[in-house]
Amino acid sequence: MKKRQLLLSFLSVLTISMNAIAQQKRDLDPGNMRQGETIEYCTQHKKQAELMKNPAYVKAKELDDAEFEILSKKGGSEKATIYKIPVVFHVLHMNGVENISDEQILDALSILNRDYRKQNADTATVHPDFLGMPADIEVEFVLATKAPNGNCFKGITRTYNTISYDGSNGGNQVDAIVAGNDVYQGQWPGNKYMNVFICGEIGGAAGYTTNPSGFSANNMTNGIWVLHDYVGSIGTSSVGTSRTLTHEVGHWLNLSHTWGSNNNPGTAGSCSGNGDQVQDTPTCIGVTACLLNSNTCSNDNAYWGFDMRDNVENYMDYSYCSKMFTQGQRTRMRTALQSTNTGRANVWSALNLAAVGANGVLYLCKAEFTADKTTVCTGDEISFADDSYNVATGWNWTITPSVGWTLTNGNTTSSQNPTVIFDTPGLYTVQLTSTDGTLSDSEIKNNYIHVLNTGAALPFWEGFEDYSSLMNLQTWDVFNSSTNNAWAIESTTGYTGNKCAKLMNFGQGTANVDELTSSQIDLSTVPATGTVTLSFRYAYRKVLTANYEYFKVFISGDCGTDWIQRKTIQGNQLSALTSTTSWKPSAQTDWVTVHMTNVTSNYFTDKFRVKFRFEGEGGNNIYLDDINLYDGSPSNEIVTGLTEQVFISNLEMYPNPADDELNVSFNLPSADDLTISIVDLSGKSVQKHLIKAKGGKNLAMLNTQELAAGMYQLLIQSSNGQKTLPFIVK
Repeated sequence: MKKRQLLLSFLSVLTISMNAIAQQKRDLDPGNMRQGETIEYCTQHKKQAELMKNPAYVKAKELDDAEFEILSKKGGSEKATIYKIPVVFHVLHMNGVENISDEQILDALSILNRDYRKQNADTATVHPDFLGMPADIEVEFVLATKAPNGNCFKGITRTYNTISYDGSNGGNQVDAIVAGNDVYQGQWPGNKYMNVFICGEIGGAAGYTTNPSGFSANNMTNGIWVLHDYVGSIGTSSVGTSRTLTHEVGHWLNLSHTWGSNNNPGTAGSCSGNGDQVQDTPTCIGVTACLLNSNTCSNDNAYWGFDMRDNVENYMDYSYCSKMFTQGQRTRMRTALQSTNTGRANVWSALNLAAVGANGVLYLCKAEFTADKTTVCTGDEISFADDSYNVATGWNWTITPSVGWTLTNGNTTSSQNPTVIFDTPGLYTVQLTSTDGTLSDSEIKNNYIHVLNTGAALPFWEGFEDYSSLMNLQTWDVFNSSTNNAWAIESTTGYTGNKCAKLMNFGQGTANVDELTSSQIDLSTVPATGTVTLSFRYAYRKVLTANYEYFKVFISGDCGTDWIQRKTIQGNQLSALTSTTSWKPSAQTDWVTVHMTNVTSNYFTDKFRVKFRFEGEGGNNIYLDDINLYDGSPSNEIVTGLTEQVFISNLEMYPNPADDELNVSFNLPSADDLTISIVDLSGKSVQKHLIKAKGGKNLAMLNTQELAAGMYQLLIQSSNGQKTLPFIVK
C-alpha cells in the first residue's frame, strides 16, 4: 500500500481542484453540520424523507414496520447470539487521496468491531448519569472473501471513475462500481453483503444510508456511503472523524438519530413523543458538539421518572464525544437483524456467510505484494510488503536478474517483507510465491523495479534523439495518473533534430496528471558558489480559449525522495493560441525556450533529478525538447561537452534480455572507428570489438552465447565520446 501512498503526493493539486468542483455542486444545510465542519455529518434522515415521497416505498415500509412489530413482541433478538455481518468496501477513486489504503480500511473495520462489542475504553468515561448503560451489541463485522461469482478476493474493491467526486446521485456512483471495479463486474446484493462505498464526494455529506427496507432488500444500493476522510482514524481520516461508520451502520440496522428521524439536530419541536422509538435514550433535540450537560427536553419522566440529561455521548448523536449505544438501541438493532422482509436475516445466516467467505474458513487464493517505491537510484533500498490474501504462512521471493542486488541484514528470500538494496542500473522482475501450507500461488511483476543510471555529468543535454520509446528506460521515468495517454517519443518533429517528447493531450478530457522524470544527474562537481542553469523548450496550444492548464517543473537532490516545485507555467502563459484539431509544431517559432536559474546549491548532489509535470484540463498537445543542464549563465544555444548524444544517435539493443545474440543498431553523423565492449558487473571487459562504422545507420551483432546469465553494460567508445547501456543475458 506504500506505493499507493506515494501516488497521493503526485495528485494533491488535482484533489484540491476536484474538491473545489465538488463544493460548487453542493447545496449544503448549515443546520445539519457539526461545529467546525463544512459538510453535513449525516443525511440519512433526508434520504428517508425523499423515499417517503415514493408510494411504492411507503407501501413496502408499512410491511416492514408490521414485521418489525411482530419480531419485537417475540423478543427473539435478545438471544445471546453474536451476529456476523459480511462487509465489502468499494473504493471509488481518481487515484487521489480518496484512494485510501487497505490499512485505513482495516482500521475502520477494527473501530467498527470495537464499538459494536463495547471494547472501546472510553465507555468507562461516560457521563455519570449513564454509567453502566453502554451496551455490547454483540454484532461483529467480517470482510467477505468471496465475490458473487465465487472468486476469492480481500473484501475490498477499487474502481477508477471521475464520478467519485460527483455525489449528486449515489445510484450513479454504484453503477460505476458495478461496471468498473477490479474484482467482479456485477451486482453485489444488499441481502448478502453490507456494501460500503468510499468516495471523494457524496453530495456534501460525511456519510449516509437508509433504514432496512423490503423496497430495496436485494439491491446493491442498500448500502452505506462514506467520505474517504471519515473512514477509520489513520491516513486521510482522524480520530475525530473515525466513528462515522459506527453511526451509519446504526442507521443500516434501523436506528434513527437520538432526536428523531425527520429534522436536523437542534431543531425546536423535537421534544414531542419518542422520536427515535427507543425508550432508554432521553428525549432531546440533538447537539452538534460535545455539550455533556445538555438537557434540551423535559418530558423524560414517563420512562425515567425524572428529567434526564441528553445522551450526548450516543453514537447516533452528532457530538464529537460519542462512545456508546444503549440497551434499547441494542434490542432495536438485533430485532432488525431478524427481518426476512428486508433481507437483514439472510446477511448473517450460516449459508450466506459460507457463500460470501465470511465464515472464518480462510485459505490462500492469491499471492500479491507491493513496494514502497519502484524507481530508485543505485545503492537505494526498497522495502517489499506481502499483500497476499486471505492467509499466507510461507513466502519465497525471486528477483531477476539474480545479480545487482543484495538483501539487507536479517532478511532472506523467505522473509515475509524483505528489504533489498539495488546496486546496479537496470530493470528487475520480482516474483512472490506464497503458501498457506496447502495451497500455493505466485505473482510476477515484470520490469517492476527501475534502477536508474548513475549520475550523468554536466553539461547534460536531452534531445530524445536516441530513443524509439520512453518505456522501460534507465534515463527517463514516465508516470500517468490514469489509463489514457502518457509522455511518449514524437519522431516527426522537434526543435533540435527529428524527435522530442510529446504528451498527446488532445481528447484526453479533464483532470489528467502526467509526469516525465529524469535519471540521476551529477551536480556534485559544481562548487557551492557556482551557478547552474536548467533550460528546456516546449511547444503547446489550447483547444479553446477557456482552457487553463499547468506545466510545472520540480527538482530533487535525493533521487526523488523529496521534490520542490521550481517553475509553473499556466493558462495564457503557456500559450494563448488555439487549435481545434490535434496539433503539432511545424516551425521553430512554435517553440518557447525557458531558462531556470533557481537550481540552488542545496541541490548540487550526485543524485539530482528533474521532473516535468503537465496537468491537463481538456487542452491540446504539449511537446518538450532540448532539456539542458549546465554550469553557468543561461544560453540560447545548447550547451554540450563531449557528450554521448553528440557522436551517436538512434541507439537500440535487441533482444533485451539477450539469449545467443545481441543486436546493436545506431546512427553516426559520419564514418568513425568505434570500440564496442561488453563489461560485467565487476568492471571487467569480457568482449571487445573494433568496428569501422560508416556514416548513417549501422548494425553490430554480438555473440552472447558464452556469457553467463546476469546483467552487463554495453560500452561504445570513439574519439568523439562514449555511450553506455545496461542489458541482461538470460
